[in-house]
Amino acid sequence: MIRELAGLLHRRLIAAFMYSIEGFGAAWKSEEAIKVEITLLPVLVISAAYFGENGVERALMVASVVAVLIVELLNTAIEKTVDRISTESNPLSKKVKDIGSAAVLGAIINVAIVWTFVLI
Repeated sequence: MIRELAGLLHRRLIAAFMYSIEGFGAAWKSEEAIKVEITLLPVLVISAAYFGENGVERALMVASVVAVLIVELLNTAIEKTVDRISTESNPLSKKVKDIGSAAVLGAIINVAIVWTFVLI
């Protein structure tokens, strides 16, 4: 029974991983911002490893950058969902998309604050 559960969990984890890869691929194909953020990610991670004086600083710097990517992915999902419901101009749809965009801006401001504190 334990082996069956382990096999089920293993299959579920593989399926979830594959769905996530498909999600990254879909975001990459449809969103310029995702392309920029994924392209910058390795540069910023290496920079964090170089400029952070200890593990906590490095972790904060990397986490802040990864948070931007996560928020951008969620914003993209929100935008696609709104567009799926209706492509007609609607004040509520605009408001929802603007709020998602504001969340991305908040994550970017967080990067600026974290990196500024660490670097000075």
